[in-house]
Amino acid sequence: MKNLVPLNLPKAPLKLRRKGEQVLVWDDLRKKYLVLTPEEWVRQHLIHYLLSELNYPPTALALEGGFKLLGRNQRTDLLAYHKGEALLIGECKAPQVKISQDTFDQACRYNLHYKVPYLLISNGLETYWAKVNVEEQRLSFLSEALDYKALSAAL
Repeated sequence: MKNLVPLNLPKAPLKLRRKGEQVLVWDDLRKKYLVLTPEEWVRQHLIHYLLSELNYPPTALALEGGFKLLGRNQRTDLLAYHKGEALLIGECKAPQVKISQDTFDQACRYNLHYKVPYLLISNGLETYWAKVNVEEQRLSFLSEALDYKALSAAL
């Protein structure tokens, strides 16, 4: 499929199939096939990375959670939980979408609702991990990925 470029994330063993003109990808967490958009390409690779390399349990991840913010429907790409508490918002963009201040602003707006201590932003080519400092209203970028053990220590 065009628009699916190699990513700077570990290669994921994705199950793909065609349905007419569409390419579908199996989502192990949601247990269904989804249309393989460039953003979904990144999300599926990011999920694989979290599960296989950073030891996030599948039960700790929630995808495309909906909520209302200032009267408008919003949807997070990924949330990571520990013992029922949301600790990380993940925001995925298609590889051709540049990570910008707007991307971080979007994740921070979502965090007005969730109030998590960590953000993960990726377009598959660039990936950023940040700690949220609520008092100072700023992000501190992490030099390394946050494995599940380190994330759960945030409680």
